[in-house]
Amino acid sequence: MASVDMTALSARSAAWVARVAWIVVAVFGGAALQGAVDGRSDAVRWTAAIGGWAPWGAVMLALAIPSVRSLTVARVFAPLVLPVTIGAVVGGAEAIEVAALAIPASIALFAMFTADVGRQFVQASSYGDEERLPLRFPVAAGTAAIVTWATWAPIIVFGPLLLAAKSYVFGGLLSAIGVAGLVLLTPRWHRFSRRWLVLVPAGLVVHDPVVLADTLMVRSDQLGGMRLAPADTEAADLTGPASGYALEVQALETVTTVFAFTPQDPGGKAIHMTGFLISPSRPGEALATAAARGIRLL
Repeated sequence: MASVDMTALSARSAAWVARVAWIVVAVFGGAALQGAVDGRSDAVRWTAAIGGWAPWGAVMLALAIPSVRSLTVARVFAPLVLPVTIGAVVGGAEAIEVAALAIPASIALFAMFTADVGRQFVQASSYGDEERLPLRFPVAAGTAAIVTWATWAPIIVFGPLLLAAKSYVFGGLLSAIGVAGLVLLTPRWHRFSRRWLVLVPAGLVVHDPVVLADTLMVRSDQLGGMRLAPADTEAADLTGPASGYALEVQALETVTTVFAFTPQDPGGKAIHMTGFLISPSRPGEALATAAARGIRLL
């Protein structure tokens, strides 16, 4: 129980590091944005100001009110500071101004993407007597999400600025693409915040809209136990696959799940199994929490 308490303390500390660093971004980092647009038209300066403060405020609000949705907001919009920093350099901001933006922003981003912050925000949206433990990103799906974000981010940042600078055709096209990407891609990115192992009094649940078509429930009377997966395990891989250590859940009877729909399997692929692998962000915490809830460790 002590290890779980220490993990909770670590999660709270990481969240506060993110909040404080994000405040510092506004206090000291705004000079870089001002330096980059100094001498530009009023339209460009106003667009830069609104475009800077709106995402900053959205992330600050998300950090102040932990939830699953807040986690997505923070992790989607906070990294926009990266193309903004590049734009500040290109726009002619002084090195010290860029550093005052980049350093606290880097600290805030590092804290926001830790497993500790993910755990606290996911647990904040839990219902009743349940423990939600985030799962690590599947390598292929996670890489695709990063690539799409990296493509979308500069478009949504620089499109409105080009439009304000009277580059109506190119700026308007980029702005339209950026808004369309925000509408279409955000629900896909949000699925990564909704991937959990959930421990409940009735057993355990794997809630993973990226890998599975439906939630997998294993009742307490079906649970044989849980362990760190050995290299030669024959359990079904429900991790995505994800990198790093996986946990193996063994069942006393066959359970069924369906993999998420794909172009190759538009109806999903059902599998029947007596053991499966999952990939909590903190495997040790997951095992300790499971043991505290009476699940046998193998």
